[in-house]
Amino acid sequence: MMMENGVMTNNYDGGLYADGYMEQEEEWEREGLLDPAWEKQQKKTFTAWCNSHLRKAGTGIENIDEDFRNGLKLMLLLEVISGETLPKPDRGKMRFHKIANVNKALDFIASKGVKLVSIGAEEIVDGNLKMTLGMIWTIILRFAIQDISVEEMTAKEGLLLWCQRKTAPYKNVNVQNFHLSFKDGLAFCALIHRHRPDLIDYSKLSKDNPLENLNTAFDVAEKYLDIPRMLDPDDLQNTAMPDERAVMTYVSSYYHCFSGAQKAETAANRICKVLKVNQENERLMEEYERLASDLLDWIRRTMPWLNSRQTDNSLAGCQKKLEDYRTYRRKHKPPRVEQKAKLETNFNTLQTKLRLSNRPAYMPTEGKMVSDIAGAWKGLEIAEKAFEEWLLSEMMRLERLDYLAQKFKHKADIHEDWTRGKEEMLQSQDFRQCKLNDIKALKKKHEAFESDLAAHQDRVEQIAAIAQELNTLEYHDVASVNARCQRICSQWDRLGALTQRRRHALDDAERVLEQIDLLHLEFAKRAAPFNNWLDGTREDLVDMFIVHTIEEISGLMDAHARFKATLGEADKEYQAIVNLVHQVESIVKQHQIPGGLENPYTTLTAHELNRKWSDVRQLVPQRDGTLNAELRKQQNNENLRRQFAEKANAVGPWIERQMDAVTAIGMGLQGSLEDQLRRLKEYETGVYAYKPHIEELERIHQAVQEGMIFENRYSQYTMETLRVGWEQLLTSINRTINEVENQILTRDSKGITQEQLTEFRASFNHFDKNRTGRLAPEEYKSCLVSLGYSIGKDRQGELDFQRILAVVDPNNTGYVSFDAFLDFMTRESTDTDTAEQVIDSFRILAGDKPYITADELRRELPPDQAEYCVARMPPYRGSGAPPGALDYMAFSTALYGETDL
Repeated sequence: MMMENGVMTNNYDGGLYADGYMEQEEEWEREGLLDPAWEKQQKKTFTAWCNSHLRKAGTGIENIDEDFRNGLKLMLLLEVISGETLPKPDRGKMRFHKIANVNKALDFIASKGVKLVSIGAEEIVDGNLKMTLGMIWTIILRFAIQDISVEEMTAKEGLLLWCQRKTAPYKNVNVQNFHLSFKDGLAFCALIHRHRPDLIDYSKLSKDNPLENLNTAFDVAEKYLDIPRMLDPDDLQNTAMPDERAVMTYVSSYYHCFSGAQKAETAANRICKVLKVNQENERLMEEYERLASDLLDWIRRTMPWLNSRQTDNSLAGCQKKLEDYRTYRRKHKPPRVEQKAKLETNFNTLQTKLRLSNRPAYMPTEGKMVSDIAGAWKGLEIAEKAFEEWLLSEMMRLERLDYLAQKFKHKADIHEDWTRGKEEMLQSQDFRQCKLNDIKALKKKHEAFESDLAAHQDRVEQIAAIAQELNTLEYHDVASVNARCQRICSQWDRLGALTQRRRHALDDAERVLEQIDLLHLEFAKRAAPFNNWLDGTREDLVDMFIVHTIEEISGLMDAHARFKATLGEADKEYQAIVNLVHQVESIVKQHQIPGGLENPYTTLTAHELNRKWSDVRQLVPQRDGTLNAELRKQQNNENLRRQFAEKANAVGPWIERQMDAVTAIGMGLQGSLEDQLRRLKEYETGVYAYKPHIEELERIHQAVQEGMIFENRYSQYTMETLRVGWEQLLTSINRTINEVENQILTRDSKGITQEQLTEFRASFNHFDKNRTGRLAPEEYKSCLVSLGYSIGKDRQGELDFQRILAVVDPNNTGYVSFDAFLDFMTRESTDTDTAEQVIDSFRILAGDKPYITADELRRELPPDQAEYCVARMPPYRGSGAPPGALDYMAFSTALYGETDL
């Protein structure tokens, strides 16, 4: 017993135990809920009900607690309502005769499966009203209500559902129980109008006139339907909550009166069941088409971006593109992975439901098959891998380009600084006004210049080589590089020609001039190469470099150490050259030679050499610091490699173990289907809980890429392989959960036992050698034979097997899944709806006509399903049909794929 919307309701389900009546009465009385008016209503209703049957025997009762005391009319009532003959009654008038007759009646009731625990013959003979009402209620339940069954509910629930369905289209009627829902009389009127619309004009009834409604229903039922007045309108209105047993008794008379329409209702129920299945299948098909179109459209939109190989040819632009790709992998793709898994789940569920409802397999529209989506997804993954590899290689190329461009500029700046004024100097005619010593000095100076020029040849070749590499690597500003390189090469050719011309001119002057200053010449000869060495050394000490490993930076540091080892010899050469200057100063001072300190053979001075030598000694520790900083960077990169490898070497095997475990569960090797589903849910929870490890690995991987680290010898796993493995694990769990759920659905709907399912799974797994979850045709044939299925080895046997393959593999995929195998092994022994059954149900609703009208559909079916049929049934083409007649036969066969609508 419970309260609904502030009103007490009875949870008594219409069982057949008389003690339930007494227990409920006592419980209501203890809780203060027992209404004294109920006993009065029951007495009046039960008396009328008994008389409706006793009049068939030409008799009746006036006082229910008195007229059944001798047992004679009680036995007569049971004979009338059961159609059976009871033992001959005792005709005496003594108390024991009456008790014997009542016991005969009670024994007959008990023989019908009714337990009378609290009711004895003495109480009935003594005229106990409560016990007598309990006995009559038990008889009403057994012979008037028990057989009412709608959708396998209890008698009370079945009667209530029958009322709800019959009155559903009527305004102001909402049947929720057997007391308050009937107080205003509209529910009674609706039941009569639904079956006999000619007896009541329902449109003229008002909820505000309950007594008028009740009297109308009771009068019409008594006059035209032969249903006696069992209820009093005043009692119903004046009681806060009418007695539901009295109302149920009266309503059951309506049910039995209209039992002729029950056949049509059964047919309508079957049609409703079939249409609900079809509507749900169509909804799943539409959802699959929508999800497939959306996913394929997203892949089509994404592919051009992944296939694009266009950049602005700059390192910053390439890094921006890599960041966009990371955003795509973190934010845009994961929802699509879930969408793909949901798509496969919906497709498998739909196919299972179609098989279970004896419908043809669903074939998606062209281009939207599961295989099409898998192919498009595979193409997406291939494009992703190629795109990321291209991006990384492009970054390496652009990094090298930046390095080469800066090196080209540095060397070009040094060279152009050296050549500044050289053309004007070579074109000078200064030697024509010089004396012999000056001419000799000019010649020696020119020889020193030629030596210097030759020493710079290597730098010009380096500049040209760098420019050529920038061209090969398609540097974005290669035009300016080529122009500058061309200017340097052209100037170099002019310098060579001018040098040759000036040397010839000086040679001509040398024939008339003598006296060579050996000391100046020695200085010039030794200072020039030393100066060139200083320039080259300074250039090397500030030269930029790019490395990617500790070994490479260690190599540079070793080379630098070897260079520092040569500084002692260089210092000796520097002291020797400076000593030449000191000698010149000493001689000039000793001999007072005018202009003797000026070296006619070179523009180099001891001061300039001293400055450059000081620069070199300062640059050496600076170079040490630069190399050490790069060493620390490479050590940090090495730590990142080890950090990534440590995490990846844990995550990778973990993913593989989970995949193996999920695969083992999916093979049905571990307990019942419910155990498998529970374990899969646990794995699913565990996998999602593991996601922070993947996210942490993504963060490490981002740091690795930002550090320009392109290889890792400590792990066989890459971020891409782990991403794909993670996505495959999620997809595998979702797919396996869906497969197990579908197997549970198949098992329960087909009524197979766990032992049968275990036997089917064991046989399937035995022939599934590679654990792929599917069998090739020959493996499938062997599996069937192992289960006792007879397949001959002759031509007829092959034809039979091909027919079986057409059922389990309708799409000609070349393999048989476990779901299709299980469905085949169970479907032929299961009672399923067929097109013929649905046609028979429609024929009942149509009154054996070969067509049906929209009005008939709307009268017999719920509104949504009636409109579903009206919208989809083709017009009836036969003769003799009224306008708008519909062809239910074509509609029914189309539901099962036997024809096309």
